[in-house]
Amino acid sequence: MSKSQQPTQLSKFLSEGIQASVMKALQSIQLRYQHAIKSWLNGRSVQSFVSLFLTSIFLSIAVASCSGSSSASKNDVKLKLVSFSVTKAAHDQIIPKFVEKWKQEHNQNVTFEQSYGGSGAQTAAVINGSQEADIVHLALPLDVNKIQQAGLIKSGWETKAPRSGIVSRSVAAIVTREGNPKGIQNWADLAKDGVKVIAANPKTSGIAIWEFLAFWGSVTLTGGDEATALDYVTKVYKNTPILTKDAREASNLFFQKGQGDVLINYENEVILAGKNGTKLPYIVPQVNISIDNPVAVVDKNVDKHSTREVAQAFVDFLYSTEAQQEFAKLQYRPVNPTVSQEVASQYPPIKTLFTSQDLGGWDIIQNKFFGNGAIFDKVQAASKA
Repeated sequence: MSKSQQPTQLSKFLSEGIQASVMKALQSIQLRYQHAIKSWLNGRSVQSFVSLFLTSIFLSIAVASCSGSSSASKNDVKLKLVSFSVTKAAHDQIIPKFVEKWKQEHNQNVTFEQSYGGSGAQTAAVINGSQEADIVHLALPLDVNKIQQAGLIKSGWETKAPRSGIVSRSVAAIVTREGNPKGIQNWADLAKDGVKVIAANPKTSGIAIWEFLAFWGSVTLTGGDEATALDYVTKVYKNTPILTKDAREASNLFFQKGQGDVLINYENEVILAGKNGTKLPYIVPQVNISIDNPVAVVDKNVDKHSTREVAQAFVDFLYSTEAQQEFAKLQYRPVNPTVSQEVASQYPPIKTLFTSQDLGGWDIIQNKFFGNGAIFDKVQAASKA
């Protein structure tokens, strides 16, 4: 007999065997001690007493049966985590810690199916159902909003977790070749003639959207108008011969295949590459954008899979000191205030750090820059002309 079958068979035995025996015994008690019971009850109905006694017995049996079931090991739970490409190293460290913690506290095994790729592509896969994510950890809130608009995530997702749903942060960095032969010092230098830029595609990649917003904001948030910003961004994309599908592919193209003069990527990704032996000079521009990465439970899928409790617990765990320290080890800028203070000295200070809200918020950003026929499409067409 398997452990999973025992509570069911025990319950059946109790209901069919013990309950019948108890009934017989009580009927015998009623006949034998009827006079004494009547006297004790002071005129109350023996049947009433027996009924109450039976009820208490059956309740005890039910409680015992439930206790037996709860002490048994719960069924294993499988969670599907869909995330953007560069978070894999962090989740590889965080997930085992959560699994161990949940096992100790709930006597339940949790396994994770994980998928990593460009944030835009991952978002599309969740929406079309090819990735039935229980949890998404994506490169930007715009992608979670798209999943919400598709009816998979309830509105107000950003209020269901700390820090408005933002679980990891970074900023944009500019990597150059050894000795910086092109003399790149800031965003403006990317528009120089003869500079070959490696960047990702905003249609598939989260870092690419952040890159574009960093380019645009470096002009409009330092006194330039939108016409100047459009001219600058068009020149930068003319210097970008290839748009990769995600941040990791851009890094591989630049570091491993030696293509391009300049790479735009997450600060954490650039530092991680250096720690892994691929070290090149980089600049963190003093005018920069806060790259905010959100996490959310995919409501429709957790309800379908009956995994809401564990999925929400994992999301909550990502904000813990323990998990945030793992993000910090991989050079993300943590959102947990305690960990942020611990590691603040590791990061270069930024003079002007702007956010998506400074550019109008995600609804305006999507319509203005990345919708069909919007500014990015026009920039790309002009850069190919």
